Amino acid sequence: MTPEQYVQDKAAKSGSSFYYAFLFLPPPRRAAITAFYAFCREIDDVVDEIQDPGIAATKLAWWRKEAAGAFAGSPQHPAMKALMPHVVDYDIRLEHLMAVIEGCQMDLEQTRYLDYPGLQRYCHLVAGVVGEVASGIFGRSEPATIAYAHKLGQALQLTNIIRDVGDDARRGRIYLPISELQQFDVKAHEILKREKPWGYSERFTALMQFQALRAHALYDEAFALLPETDRRAQKPGLMMAHIYRALLREIEAEQFQVLHQRISLTPLRKLWIAMKTNWRGR
Repeated sequence: MTPEQYVQDKAAKSGSSFYYAFLFLPPPRRAAITAFYAFCREIDDVVDEIQDPGIAATKLAWWRKEAAGAFAGSPQHPAMKALMPHVVDYDIRLEHLMAVIEGCQMDLEQTRYLDYPGLQRYCHLVAGVVGEVASGIFGRSEPATIAYAHKLGQALQLTNIIRDVGDDARRGRIYLPISELQQFDVKAHEILKREKPWGYSERFTALMQFQALRAHALYDEAFALLPETDRRAQKPGLMMAHIYRALLREIEAEQFQVLHQRISLTPLRKLWIAMKTNWRGR
């Protein structure tokens, strides 16, 4: 299996909404974003699939050395071998990869966030930086597009957090800020139970509505930041935005029943949203 086949397989098997947006890119850009996405999946999988924190930390340390070695001219992992031919063309820097690794390192070191600014730091590393890199691969001519991509990355990550409250609780993690749990009188142990109906309450629904309104505001702010001159090039990001926002609205329609199940869109619906965005151009 070639490095290119490896990253393509990694992206396709993930089932992620991102994959559908990649389909509409010209081959060179599609190859670059697929390789970068595969790298991000490799790092994320270390935290999600390795239960021993010590082993996970060792694995992340290996990835730091691998990333540095790749930029020094000696990539070893197929994801890095597939990515390196694109780093110059799309201004992908070592610091971008290190930021993603640092964000996942945070998952090993803390399972709670005191307040929203603390959560924002995490979102910056695992999503904002990813958005910046992706916008460069998609094609941008205006500096303001970087701010748009960063804001959009945060919106996507908050949507992920809302969707995955139950899955994260199963791993002992609560990304919803402690200060906001206190604001809505939601107890951590109620979320960690993950059982229906015990974790659900009017208090929990109000907390989740608050999170959803924040995510919607970030989507709107991101769209407002996108320069018209870059809108066509950034269509893949807009596809992801519309898919994820449709997911957020689906979660709202299901009254935030996210503790005992994972709410998702069908592959056909994701593809339809991506195609519609491609046709409309926005």
